[in-house]
Amino acid sequence: MSRIGNSVMLANVSRRHFLRGLAAGSAFVMAARWGLATAADSAEVKYGAAAMPGGWVDNPNVFIRIDADGTVTITNHRAEMGQGIRTSLALVAADELGADWDRVKVEQADANQDKYGNQNTDGSRSMRHWYEPMRRAAAGARLMLEQAAADQWGVPVDEVETRVHEVVHKNSDRSLGFGELAAAARELEVPDRDQLTLKPDSQLRYIGRETGLVNGDLTNRDTRPPAIDGEDVVTGKARFGADVQMDNMLYAVIARPPVLGATIKSVDDSATLGVRGVVKTITLEGTGMPAAFSPLGGVAVVAENTWAAIKGRDALEIEWNMEPAGDNARYTSNDYRQMLEERAESAGKVVRESGDIEKALKEANKTVTATYYMPHMAQAPMEPPVAIVQFNGDTAEAWAPVQHPRATRQGVAGALGLDLEKVTVHQTLLGGGFGRKSKPDFVIEAARLASQFKGRPVRVQWTREDDIHHAYFHAVSVDRLEAALDSDGKATGWLHRTLSPSIGSLFAEDPKHKADFELGMGFNTMPFDIPAIRLENPEAAAHTRIGWFRAVYNLPHAWAIQSFAAEMAEAAGRDHRDYLLELLGEPRKINPSEFKDGWNYGENPEVYPIDIGRMRAVVERATREANWDNKDRGERRGLGLAMHHSFVSYTAIVMDVEVDDAGEVIIHRADIAFDCGRAVNPERVRSQMEGACVMGIGIALQSEVSFRDGKAEQDNFDRYLIPRMENAPREVHVHLVDGGEDAPMGGVGEPGLPPVAPALCNAIYAATGKRIRRLPVADQLG
Repeated sequence: MSRIGNSVMLANVSRRHFLRGLAAGSAFVMAARWGLATAADSAEVKYGAAAMPGGWVDNPNVFIRIDADGTVTITNHRAEMGQGIRTSLALVAADELGADWDRVKVEQADANQDKYGNQNTDGSRSMRHWYEPMRRAAAGARLMLEQAAADQWGVPVDEVETRVHEVVHKNSDRSLGFGELAAAARELEVPDRDQLTLKPDSQLRYIGRETGLVNGDLTNRDTRPPAIDGEDVVTGKARFGADVQMDNMLYAVIARPPVLGATIKSVDDSATLGVRGVVKTITLEGTGMPAAFSPLGGVAVVAENTWAAIKGRDALEIEWNMEPAGDNARYTSNDYRQMLEERAESAGKVVRESGDIEKALKEANKTVTATYYMPHMAQAPMEPPVAIVQFNGDTAEAWAPVQHPRATRQGVAGALGLDLEKVTVHQTLLGGGFGRKSKPDFVIEAARLASQFKGRPVRVQWTREDDIHHAYFHAVSVDRLEAALDSDGKATGWLHRTLSPSIGSLFAEDPKHKADFELGMGFNTMPFDIPAIRLENPEAAAHTRIGWFRAVYNLPHAWAIQSFAAEMAEAAGRDHRDYLLELLGEPRKINPSEFKDGWNYGENPEVYPIDIGRMRAVVERATREANWDNKDRGERRGLGLAMHHSFVSYTAIVMDVEVDDAGEVIIHRADIAFDCGRAVNPERVRSQMEGACVMGIGIALQSEVSFRDGKAEQDNFDRYLIPRMENAPREVHVHLVDGGEDAPMGGVGEPGLPPVAPALCNAIYAATGKRIRRLPVADQLG
């Protein structure tokens, strides 16, 4: 059994004032928080929000409630956007508690950092940070239920045990249900840490087991519980942001500046006001640069229905003033790419250096050089941004599909001049996020408009065109690599320059260099065992809003490094898999803090080193499952391989690709080997890998936002292309790799994405002999 760590504190909060509405009557509520008593305690943290910088949280933030009727309610404080966290966290609590899944409910928390801690759902960290607190809270509740039963029967507590939703006296088979014990349990003191133990794996019924349907039938509901929202999603009952309807609601769309920083010179709204259903037009001021999470400004059309608002916006005549936009108004993608490629030829800011790279390149038997390009992309979630805000004078409520409830609450409060506690933010299900909905600009827009319609809810609806034109774009990037090879083809030197505008440009004067956390996403943590290494980061300025996109800067770094490793293997006359394993070197553990400004996704580097043994294992598993040694698949067909470490997990992918005579790419099979430590909900882990595979195919083949004179040229899915059914692999096989008993828990939502594009493009080269160095592939094969 596992004892409770110093990182988690428990509390019986059934009677606390701040839980009004959460605990009523005789309900028993257990809470857990994380935090460290001392810095030295961090060595114990394996699943740790406590390992994040500034990891102390003052108030409990994980809640489990047991009502008198036996219903167990888990409060979920993370955004649900398809990754299954509402189900997975509930599985953890239910399993440790011993609850019957059919009697478990999940309630979505409103925005409240004091109560729930950090609710920002990003960085693939929900499960690795909240697995332990949720499980500890459930273990404490289970022990208190057992103590309450033992007290009622007058027997020692070691004579009782929890079974499925009841506590049983082992010597007499007497039993009491959870609901019967709730009132007594709520009066007990919380167990000391030394008393509290977790169930051994042999007693777990849900954690690590499959969920959902098997061959269309729920074969064993006890050990294969259905997803919490599964039935509601497929029957249309689930409530996403776009589904929220309210009485007396107004609807608004906004004409925003086409270039970041542009302002309104003049507006003629006479035709707009003549559209039936239009109520009013409102000019919204932009906030200029840096943009942060603030609205872009523009002209809002408020109407009685969405259609009237859209038709009214179409009728607006606006003249934009481009002068405040400065260089942004001259931003053109092709020119910018060429500038970055030229700049990549010269040295930049050194972020990591070991050995003598000049000597290695000078004495090399052969050198290999390549430059790779990745364009801007938009997150383009299937549900575009949408928000409803109702301002009541001294209070406000918001309903929105947001990843970052705290920033949303702060933004609404600021827009309306209210204290934070006067604002309630209801977090709905998200129809996709991918980082876009961590920025609450669209909710703040609704708040500004609601301030002019006191008592009436105002809904701001973004169209697909709005979403793509005004995204927080994935950064454009250029990466130039040069390697030195000796007479045996072994790598002796590695020079890598990466150029991308920084997300930091959102919040302060443009730094023109990537931040530490951006460089730490696969660049200065590059794990190859090469004697001479120099990593440089030349300047790159931002000319549009740059924001988080699924996997963030891991995408260009993996794309460049894994593509270049394949080129090195060819130059050395070696098999790509064998050469990649040689580059990784012998199994060892690398502490990321050894690198300058090393970033490790907020995790303790002593607990989460870069484990080369685990990295090698996923490469070996993926290639074995793909039958790598039998690469002869026929004419114009080949295998491609890539791997990457991100979000403290390990991924390798092999793609089996055919390119027909017309240049169309046919993906026969993808084999994905993935090691995230313990997989709490394997079905959801596989689905995340499958989804990342398809999304990555779009990044490789089709998806690009280009700019001309500061304006995004794409506006809908006819021009901003995403994968269709014909682009998907005929088969996707996800192989979960056991990282070992002591492997800490890693992220899942993002690590599957970075290696997809290089694996696919390496396969295209194997099939055609055409090397892809610029994304998307688009018509390069035609």
